[in-house]
Amino acid sequence: MREGLQMSRIGTTLGALRERGRTALIPYVTAGFPYPDITPELMHGMVSGGADIIELGIPFSDPIADGAVIQKAGDRALAAGIGLTQVLQMVRGFRMTNQHTPVVLMGYANPIERFDQLHGSANADSAFVTQASQAGVDGLLVVDYPPEESVGLAAALRARGMDLIFLLAPTSTEKRMQEVAQVATGYVYYVSLKGVTGAGTLDTEAVERMLPRIRKHVRIPLGVGFGIRDAATACAIGKVADAVVIGSRIIQLIEDAPREQVAAIAGEFLATIRAALDGQAGVPHPVMSGENA
Repeated sequence: MREGLQMSRIGTTLGALRERGRTALIPYVTAGFPYPDITPELMHGMVSGGADIIELGIPFSDPIADGAVIQKAGDRALAAGIGLTQVLQMVRGFRMTNQHTPVVLMGYANPIERFDQLHGSANADSAFVTQASQAGVDGLLVVDYPPEESVGLAAALRARGMDLIFLLAPTSTEKRMQEVAQVATGYVYYVSLKGVTGAGTLDTEAVERMLPRIRKHVRIPLGVGFGIRDAATACAIGKVADAVVIGSRIIQLIEDAPREQVAAIAGEFLATIRAALDGQAGVPHPVMSGENA
């Protein structure tokens, strides 16, 4: 964490896990999927299964980083009338009984900027930032916001105790890593594959080679996602990363489930991942062992 910044709920959570030698488990689900009113219940189910932070996808019609599985989930949520206003309502519902699990909204610039157009106020504050804070959001990951254009947004979020999270990829240059390091707080999300979510086979050796390069510039925790589908891949990544992010596989598991089983299915799947990660707790990796802290 940069000097002078107040610790966010994300930072507090990741710091506590680090002290215990545990890898964070971060599931992703699309808000409003597979049923429009299921999301707060699903979020609670994932927490019961061992989720440490939840990434909640904002449905959008033209995603650039999402594979077929998450695109389909987004289309289904949009057809049910789920937009950013409804997503914030879902977070409020979750916060009625959970005040500790960080929630990160993940999406694209268009819905956020449209929200500000529709709900803008007379002052300079972003309507989205204000309402996200009031709803209990802890972080924001906007896929198509580059770091050099996000300094103002990052400051506005930090002022309300929220983090701005960025992606890095196998193709990221040293310059891009440095730019992200200047703005990002909370954690940085390393996309382990070239391509969209759910594409390709995870190359754990390539991830192991890349993370030390990133850590030369990025001093906050590193999460790794794209391609993590089971306990084996989660454990392989958990040996070198501070967090594992799982999305497409959860979407597939709950896609056709009866409503009353959705939360339990997601929770039971995550419990297998959590147990596997905890089984290797104490295995040192560059941040957990104190290097580059």
